[in-house]
Amino acid sequence: MAAALLQHHSMGRIKVKSAGSAPGKQTNPAAVQTLQEWGIDISRLEPKKLDAQAVEQSDVVITMGCGDACPIFPGVRYEDWMLEDPAGQTIEVVRQIRDQIDLRVRTLITELLD
Repeated sequence: MAAALLQHHSMGRIKVKSAGSAPGKQTNPAAVQTLQEWGIDISRLEPKKLDAQAVEQSDVVITMGCGDACPIFPGVRYEDWMLEDPAGQTIEVVRQIRDQIDLRVRTLITELLD
């Protein structure tokens, strides 16, 4: 959700990649639904495994409870967003998580583009 929201709100001004240390087999249907409510379609996206080279080449890496599974490289800015995992949650809870992510994404965009 964070990558989709960042791509949407930055209108292409920020290059966005998304991956996980332990990605699921499919995109969470509740996440798909909550973003579709805002006109953002992630239904065709597939979860990807985190690639250390992509992390090393990034300016900013946002983690969500990645812990020791995420590689750390000098010169890369890291932020760990402590949010509830949407997996297995009701649509109402996933909407709340989406809204929390949206606030953080908007703040990040302001920091990166100002």
